[in-house]
Amino acid sequence: MTRKALAVAADVSERHLANLEYGVGNASILILLQVAQALQCPLAELLGDVTTSSPEWLLLRELLEGRDDATLRRARVAVGELLGTGGRPAARSSRIALIGLRGAGKSTLGPQLADDLGFPFVELSRQIEQFAGCTISEIQALYGQNAYRRYERRALEEAIQIYPEAVIATPGGLVSDAATFNLLLSHCTTVWLHADPEDHMRRVLAQGDTRPMGGAAASKEAMDDLKSILAGRAPFYSKADFRLDTSAQPLPETFALLRHIVREALALSPAP
Repeated sequence: MTRKALAVAADVSERHLANLEYGVGNASILILLQVAQALQCPLAELLGDVTTSSPEWLLLRELLEGRDDATLRRARVAVGELLGTGGRPAARSSRIALIGLRGAGKSTLGPQLADDLGFPFVELSRQIEQFAGCTISEIQALYGQNAYRRYERRALEEAIQIYPEAVIATPGGLVSDAATFNLLLSHCTTVWLHADPEDHMRRVLAQGDTRPMGGAAASKEAMDDLKSILAGRAPFYSKADFRLDTSAQPLPETFALLRHIVREALALSPAP
């Protein structure tokens, strides 16, 4: 396609396109999107994303494009099994990983479940702090989010290596790193504990964290942020093997449901 034809198709001036080609154009994302649509290619291809760097990548993208979530999940598991990095284990793993946002009940229900099963209880946040020699807040303040994610991955790898059987309470943001989340899904039986936003907030405050509350305006803003985080992470949390609403019933009944889910998944007989 000539530059002139592309300019007409993308509704962008020829001069601006020339500047883009020479690397001196300061284009907005919307302009780049118009150019990509005119070229009938993904924006990622225009930007040189790794998933467009070879014919095989492009063919894989084309095969997966437009597929529904269930099909993509089967493809992900199949690829993980092929590569040995992210498929489902042949049998349910005896590592039980509880995932979900802070305040969902992981730290409360996790030790109870571990005691019931006779498994060690591993709180991944504490393992991360042991590796780093400082608190999670200090890790993020001193070294940044990337360093925190590296510690998180290392802590999970060690837990998987050391414990063939365990109940693992994971940090709420673990699902934000695709590689670490794939590792968790492929080596653990996962349960998503979720709750109403109001219960999340109440439980966090009960743990002694008063940061979300700083007057009525701050409280409303914190709740809006919490709902936004829940909405953004829910599609990832939903990849868990099982899910349990911890707001639907009192704690004893919630634990009984969790215990039943896990024992049935591991084909264990009910404890006396």
